[in-house]
Amino acid sequence: MRLVNGLPADSLPLADRAIQFGDGVFRTIKLVDGGLAFWKRHYTKLCADCVALGIVPPEETDVLADIRTLLNRSGWRSATVKLIVTRGESARGYAIPPDIHPNRIAQIAPLPAYPSSLYRDGARVRLCNVRAGWQPALAGVKHLNRLENVLARQEWSDPAIQEGLLLDRDGHVLEGVMSNVLVKLDGQLVTPLLDGGGVAGVMREVALEAARRLGWPVAERALTLDELLRAERVWLSNSLIGLVPVSVLDAQRWNIDTHCALHHEMIHFENNEMTWLL
Repeated sequence: MRLVNGLPADSLPLADRAIQFGDGVFRTIKLVDGGLAFWKRHYTKLCADCVALGIVPPEETDVLADIRTLLNRSGWRSATVKLIVTRGESARGYAIPPDIHPNRIAQIAPLPAYPSSLYRDGARVRLCNVRAGWQPALAGVKHLNRLENVLARQEWSDPAIQEGLLLDRDGHVLEGVMSNVLVKLDGQLVTPLLDGGGVAGVMREVALEAARRLGWPVAERALTLDELLRAERVWLSNSLIGLVPVSVLDAQRWNIDTHCALHHEMIHFENNEMTWLL
């Protein structure tokens, strides 16, 4: 179920620059029992990403009205919410017309049913052959051009593997195909610095704040593969899975902390940062 600029729709004009160039941004948000998890953070990042590309951000009231309309029509109380803002429509060519108007898309789908074993036993991951591109102007931005991720995801079909890790041009760990990466290394929570690429996810931000609340030292810096392999703990994060421990990467194995303080603190953050729509 989708809305485009507040109206029911199942398609975009072929002239939309999202179709032509991947020119736009998006966010994926978890809705649970009528509440949007970390809505303020998501909306802030959506607007920041729009500004980074020179797109006029949508009004918060309009986006929330879209989501409420979708919920009322579907009758759902829990869902995956995806928000897309495209630059709008233009003729052929990269130049941006001065009178262009962004298109706002809201859609909902069922929440994925992640098994409890994923959190109890951990995720199996692999290293991808595809390398993440380097472009500081887009670093951290969740833009619509995700071809690197598409190519990387094509590298495996084994359902026992939940995620692939992307290295950057220098061989440093950057992120997962669908997630951010965090490790506990020498007593410190470390996540790759996103100064040349990657997506700055909301749950990555929450994890860093939760770690600080726990009194853990925190660092955003280049992370080598050797450092990741000798880490005490490795986690994946995104807005739908939350925080998932990694148990296996190729031949490397990690023990799972079933009473992870970081995970519990992030749940506390989520409970305090719900925006209730129903």
